[in-house]
Amino acid sequence: MPARTASPIPSALEQLGSPADPLTSSDVADLHRFLILVADPRDARGLRYPALALLCAAVSAVLTGARSLIAIGEWITDAPQHVLGVLGFAADPLTGLRPVPHAATVRRLLQRVDGDALDAAISAYLQARTSPPVEPEVETGPVRRVIAVDGKVVRGSRTRAAAAIQLLAAMDHHCVVLAQRQVASK
Repeated sequence: MPARTASPIPSALEQLGSPADPLTSSDVADLHRFLILVADPRDARGLRYPALALLCAAVSAVLTGARSLIAIGEWITDAPQHVLGVLGFAADPLTGLRPVPHAATVRRLLQRVDGDALDAAISAYLQARTSPPVEPEVETGPVRRVIAVDGKVVRGSRTRAAAAIQLLAAMDHHCVVLAQRQVASK
């Protein structure tokens, strides 16, 4: 039996449905409802793309398998026009096309956004999409929920001036991440 992957992406993809049952625009609107709570850290002057559209596109890219900032940028660049519209990108009034942001725009937003708020919004979205597990009835008392807690060091986060970023995550046994927070040390 192969080892289980530590990445939450496969379990997130299972929660999003199969190719035979694709996501609809109401699913993306549901994602908007959670990501709207993440504050936009950018200055209001000169904004071309709304933060909500950029975050929805970045989350969609990661949930479909993107594992780097470059891959997220490529996913957004390759997204069809109707997908960009559903994600919240406005059409140019003259051409009718939806321009895509440069990968650096997405990278700068993701670097400045509050990571804990984004993580909480995505976790809440995935929890809302997960149906509650069917628990067997036990006559001796209530069934306890089992939660696994694990710590990880973010690869590539250590620099000469800063220590590596360490995260502590709690996940239930139905592959739903309940919470994840940055911690100071092991």
